[in-house]
Amino acid sequence: MVMSVFASGGTLLTYADLPSFLMVVVGSFFSVMLATSIPNAIGMFKILGLTFKVPNYDMPGIIKKLMAFSDKARREGLLALEEELEDLDNEFMKKGLRLVVDGTDAGIVRNLLDIEMGQVDGRHASKITVLNMWATLGPGFGMLGTVVGLIAMLKNLEDKASIGPNMALALVTTLYGSILANAILMPMTSKLKAQNGTELSVMEMILEGILSIQAGDNPRILAQKLLAYLDPPTRKVVEAEVLKD
Repeated sequence: MVMSVFASGGTLLTYADLPSFLMVVVGSFFSVMLATSIPNAIGMFKILGLTFKVPNYDMPGIIKKLMAFSDKARREGLLALEEELEDLDNEFMKKGLRLVVDGTDAGIVRNLLDIEMGQVDGRHASKITVLNMWATLGPGFGMLGTVVGLIAMLKNLEDKASIGPNMALALVTTLYGSILANAILMPMTSKLKAQNGTELSVMEMILEGILSIQAGDNPRILAQKLLAYLDPPTRKVVEAEVLKD
């Protein structure tokens, strides 16, 4: 976009306009604040920061850890896993294995962890919805700013020299609305949705691994279940490691 501006012979200052910024960015933000709560609206900036972080779920590492737990449980029994729980940094896995060690029924374990996953998904969805709302409102405020600018221009048609500059400024608000929605917020929303989907997939993989350990499945069967969650290139590498015997 910046290259296009300079290629057309313009400068970034050509498109800088404080009233348009206030109308589109600040105006649409306050509309989001009306639609939700003030903490949720302000919290969007923290959510935007998450899009610049690449979460490392380390699915291969999780698979290897679950495989090790499975092997130990088959050799020494489920109670032997209790001493391993304190060193776990994955709270979801720790909670599930704790239920298994305590002798909780498999159906109850699945139900409790499904609830946990549903709550995580719900919290993420509510934040993404607020961000998506801002993306939806941006272009509308851009058009609103354009209409306001055109009205001001039409009321001053006697000054012919000001028509061109005023028209340009009126259109800047539409530009700002499009940039806010299409170049910033919508891509960020899509990225957060993808991150949420990956996190839920990891949690589902952990759930299946925990239930397989509780059922006493053969580690090779467990490996086949867990490897299904990996993309093909990663799966080949991890499969060669965990099924090398």
